[in-house]
Amino acid sequence: MTEQSLFIVKPDGVERKIVGQIISRFENKGFRIVKLKMLTFTKEMAEEFYSIHKSKPFFGELVSFIISGRVVVAVIEGNNAIATTRLMVGSTKSFEAQPGSIRGDFGLGITDNIIHASDSKESFEKEVSVVFK
Repeated sequence: MTEQSLFIVKPDGVERKIVGQIISRFENKGFRIVKLKMLTFTKEMAEEFYSIHKSKPFFGELVSFIISGRVVVAVIEGNNAIATTRLMVGSTKSFEAQPGSIRGDFGLGITDNIIHASDSKESFEKEVSVVFK
């Protein structure tokens, strides 16, 4: 089933200059890049993007981190893009992520975990509307 997914290389990934390595993993897997851009989230964008977590104690940390520097946002397309991307990204807690996953290979923490990826079609639609207005 061909579908689209979104991933964001977070400020720590951009700062560490590993954007190309991350994008190449998706291309090597066979995904096609449909949209790609670099941006800096505003506080308002970040709050909208992470609104699903608004009532959680880590909401402020998520917002602060994503606005702390430039990010690279990509929409990719291919078979089972959402589920496959989530597997490629790995566990949110980088120290629990499997070796071979992006977070397992590059992540250092929980919030500073290199990458965000949409977890459902609904999340994808909401997230893409925030970053590609």
